[in-house]
Amino acid sequence: MTFTRRQMLFTSACAAVLPMRAQALSVETSQSLVSSLVAEVNAVIASGKSEAAMIADFAVLFDKYSDVPTIARYCLGVDARTASQAQMRTYTSAFRNYIASKYGRRFREFVGGEIIVNGAKPVKSWIEVETTVQLRGRSPLQMDFHVSDRSGSHKFFNFIIEGVNMLLTERAEIGAILDSEGRNIDALSARINAV
Repeated sequence: MTFTRRQMLFTSACAAVLPMRAQALSVETSQSLVSSLVAEVNAVIASGKSEAAMIADFAVLFDKYSDVPTIARYCLGVDARTASQAQMRTYTSAFRNYIASKYGRRFREFVGGEIIVNGAKPVKSWIEVETTVQLRGRSPLQMDFHVSDRSGSHKFFNFIIEGVNMLLTERAEIGAILDSEGRNIDALSARINAV
């Protein structure tokens, strides 16, 4: 059987579209992603490991479940447009270490507690997955994850703990550090990598 040029183009177009449709952003997949993340975070919290070991584990989870390049680029702001590819690679790696260390310490505060997934709903172009952090001897905290599929698969790109937006907070923080380093991206990367 011989395909005409039109049939070949149609077949190629279908092949390009179908995987995207199969990977379309879904509430169920987003909630499943966060449920898996939460299960692994809970396991790290309950592991009894040292702070350094827990932070290393959180760094692995951050890579596995979040869209690190998108988060890093957003937090760098307009300076990302003028950075070279090498600078972006170095900065993204440093940013990943910085976030894992900073929020790993925050998650370590949950030792003795548990994160529970409550549900998920579409919000604008992402899915919001709502969780509750049950803490020992303290009031529970609300933590919401924002999940997108822009990276090609479901990944979280933001989380909000008790109304504090990680993306906005870190964009302001990275901007302040960049200002203090004279808008030098290489100096910024070296500084946040040492945190």
